[in-house]
Amino acid sequence: MTPVQIEAVKTSFAHIRPIADQAGILFYDRLFEVAPELRPLFKGDIRDQSRKLMTMLGTVVDGLDDIDDMIPAIEALGRRHRDYQINDADYATVGQALLWTLEQGLGDAFTPEVREAWTAAYALVATTMQKAASKSDSSGPLAS
Repeated sequence: MTPVQIEAVKTSFAHIRPIADQAGILFYDRLFEVAPELRPLFKGDIRDQSRKLMTMLGTVVDGLDDIDDMIPAIEALGRRHRDYQINDADYATVGQALLWTLEQGLGDAFTPEVREAWTAAYALVATTMQKAASKSDSSGPLAS
């Protein structure tokens, strides 16, 4: 990501933070609208999951200036998602739902440049998660 894209993501997310609870619910409503088959993966109150999502998103946004420090946590998230049987198509669906949610929350401030910046940020996170998820548990240095 370029410094301009990082700034665009940070600036735009500053407008989402005050409405994070609503944005999270809007995201999941949209996700389940376009991919109802994903709904059974989420147990319990979706508001709790929504808060976790928005917290994680905020952490990633805050860490974009030093993304290398965040890579281990993003990889761990990817490995957890592997256990949920998430596939590559699901990542694309989530990305689309995220961009749609941001567009709803930001309105006219969701410019083509902001969309491009968020697309780059999501691609970075999703690709890192997918790579970690595709690694075999037995590929570590202690594997026999």
